Amino acid sequence: MNYRFLDLDSLLQVRLNLKLWDHHKPIYGDVTNLAAGITNITTLHLSPDSLEAFHFCCKSMPVFKNLLNLSIESNKKKGWQVMPLLLNSCPNLHTLVFKGLVHRVTDKCGDACACTPNNKHNKKMKKKSKVISCLWTCQVKVLEIVEYGGSFQELKQMRHFLGNLESLETVRVGGIDADNTIFLRANLLSLPIVSSYCNNIHFI
Repeated sequence: MNYRFLDLDSLLQVRLNLKLWDHHKPIYGDVTNLAAGITNITTLHLSPDSLEAFHFCCKSMPVFKNLLNLSIESNKKKGWQVMPLLLNSCPNLHTLVFKGLVHRVTDKCGDACACTPNNKHNKKMKKKSKVISCLWTCQVKVLEIVEYGGSFQELKQMRHFLGNLESLETVRVGGIDADNTIFLRANLLSLPIVSSYCNNIHFI
């Protein structure tokens, strides 16, 4: 089903929690017009389901030229397939916030993600195809991680972010378990940071 959205130009902040109600049917809704109608916003919050809705139900991703703040909520059952396209569509993005980093591992997350599917063919293809990472061209200055758990997947993702976001100036990490504070902080502080503008991680 396709909807038309009118008079959304004045919106500055949008919080989306879209749902793919029936995963067994090949027919989904269409959020293309919704995405095109909110291109003037400066702040966007996306739920885990919204990420998948953008991936499956958006025929073309518009350019969010005014978007400064992007907040992503992660869920271990939902993938990040749309992340490369989304980041490439936000040329002036300043602050990127993640509520959790654990998500469903797929072979479609692209270069925004450090996850590797358990598939030998996909691993070989990934090694052969050297592409420009969307993170290299991303202008994000502030990276904030909320509810960081310190798992291997999360640490691997942090290494990926810090090793590719070249314009990064500030990194903030929160939600670390008090019982493992010293160990988890030490792991994060040992990660190399590619940006010459950022020399520390702030724990909140």
